[in-house]
This record gives sequence, C-alpha cells and structure tokens, in this order.
Amino acid sequence: MLDIHGHPWVTALLAALVAALVALTLHHFARAVLRRVVNRERAHVLSAMLERTQRAAGFAAPLFAMQLVWTGAPDTLDSIGAVRHVNAVFLIIALTAFVMALIGGVADGLIARNPSNVEDNLHARRVETQTRVLSRSGQTLVLIGGSAMVLMTFPGMRQLGASLLASAGVLGIIGGLAARPVFSNLISGLQIALSQPIRIDDVLIVKGEWGRVEEITGTYVVLKIWDERRLIIPLQWFIENPFENWTRTGANILGTVFLYLDYTAPMEAIRAEAKRIVESAPEWDQRVFVVQVTDATDRAMQVRILVSASNSGKAFDLRCKVREGMLAFLAREHPGSLPMVRSPAPVPAEDALS
Repeated sequence: MLDIHGHPWVTALLAALVAALVALTLHHFARAVLRRVVNRERAHVLSAMLERTQRAAGFAAPLFAMQLVWTGAPDTLDSIGAVRHVNAVFLIIALTAFVMALIGGVADGLIARNPSNVEDNLHARRVETQTRVLSRSGQTLVLIGGSAMVLMTFPGMRQLGASLLASAGVLGIIGGLAARPVFSNLISGLQIALSQPIRIDDVLIVKGEWGRVEEITGTYVVLKIWDERRLIIPLQWFIENPFENWTRTGANILGTVFLYLDYTAPMEAIRAEAKRIVESAPEWDQRVFVVQVTDATDRAMQVRILVSASNSGKAFDLRCKVREGMLAFLAREHPGSLPMVRSPAPVPAEDALS
C-alpha cells in the first residue's frame, strides 16, 4: 500500500487545499463588506462591478493562492512543473475573465446612473453609447492580451503569443489582410464612441430606411426599422458614408403636411381649421405651426402645414392626424377646393372655320 503520510505530495496538496479555502473565505468576507458599503452609499458603479466579477473572482482567488503554494513547493516534487503550468494557465484565464467582467461592470454602473427612460434622454444616450462601445473595445483588447499570455506559457507557441500580444499593442497597424476588417471596425467604434455621430436610440435615415439605433457592438450597428425589421450596418460604414441623424442635438423635430388644392380654396378657413386640429392634438409641442402656400402649378396650388413635436414618432402621428382632419374638413365644408381638372373652353364653329 502507498504510504500517503510519507508521500512528498501530501504536504503540498494539503497546503494548496488550505490556501484555496483561506482565499475563498477572504473573498466572501471582502465581498460581503464591499456589498454592505455599496448598499449604504448606493454606488451604482461599484454594485455593478461586484455583481459582474463575482464568478470570475471566485475562481481567480483560490487559483492565485494555489499558485503561491506550487511556486513555493520544492522543485524535486514529481511533475511539479506541469502542475505549476496548468495552474498558471487557469489563473490567467480567470484573471482575464475578471478584468473583462470588471470593465463590463463599470459600463453597466455608468449606464444605471444615467437612465434613458426619461423624456430628455440625450445625455443618457450619449453616456450609454460611449460606455457600450468603449467597454466592448476594452474587453476585446483584454481577451487578446489574455490569449497571448496563455499561448506564451507554452514553449512551442511562445512566438505566436508574442505576435498576438504585439498586434494588440499596435491595434491601429494592420497585422494582415485577414485582420483588416476587424481592426477597421474596432477603430471606427472608437471614433464613434468619442465623436458620437450616432448614439443609442438615435433616429437615423440609412439607405432610405427610417429606424432607431437599437444596439452598437464592437463591429456593427443594429438599426431597428419602423416595421420591426433589423438593419445590420458595419461601424466603418458610418465613418465613410453620409446619413441623416434626426436626434443629433435633440429629439425635437418639424413635420410637414402637403395639400394640393384648387385655386379657389379659402386659405383663412383652411388655416383656422388646421390650427384647431393641431391645438387639440396632444402630440403637438406648441413650438411651431405655420400654414403657407408654397407652390403653384398649372392644375393646383401646394399648401404646406408645418408642425412641431417632441420626437419623430409623435411628429409622424401628428402629421397623420392633421392630414386626415384637413381632408375630412375640405370634403365636408369645401368640396370645390379639391383639385379639379379643367378642360379648355370650346372654340366657336365660326372661329374654328376661320
């Protein structure tokens, strides 16, 4: 039988077990203290960081303590080098996950401190866009760095790990044709986060499609179209192409309703009815209301009703209400004001013969 009491690994294993238990105990104690402080101070960022890093820290703490034990163990132990290497690999993975979770926690906390479910959410959307894009870019860099460090622990893969780590340090330099789209979109994401031509929940017109920015990832933007479709656009496209942003500086917007009427249409009555409809509509924000004849053709005149609303959705509903109300009013009160096609007057027979 194997004498475990005299086996050289027994002391090392017991020491590693005790170190892991002590590390877990300290980890739970520290988290309990920090959570109590966070709850008392109501710190959104620290609370989100604790929540996101709980699992990764639970793995990293005992692995770190065990690595200290393996490092202090005598080199004469059988296979101690392999044990140190395996533990180091798992420790690097756990620390990488911890740092990525830490970055994600900071982003979640900043977003929680600036809720976007308010009427004037311009600042909140700006913060959310910056934190989302920057946190995902940072997590990508940490993941690349952690993968490189794991590869560098293997003698045969050390050169590959060093190359991967170098590519993370000089992300702006194209490492190869295959990596070019990834790096281009990552750099475009940083540009969008800093200059902010678009933000979360912005209303955009892209390639003739109207929609809201639903998500900004590290490589693409998800645009939610009004009919529930999703338009996926690479980040680099927004840097290289023009597009419309209806909420760049605010959600307020103007809407137009065009009517094509006969020249005999009574403008004062039309203006009064349009004002009555607009003032009774809850979508109107009471900023702008104008009724003007903006064009005249050989068949009809163009009447433009200009109204304002607090956002594009309300502006669309307001335009529809005004258009429907005005058409019903004209058909009921002034049917002769609707466009008519006039045939030329008949020419007398004697004039035709002459």
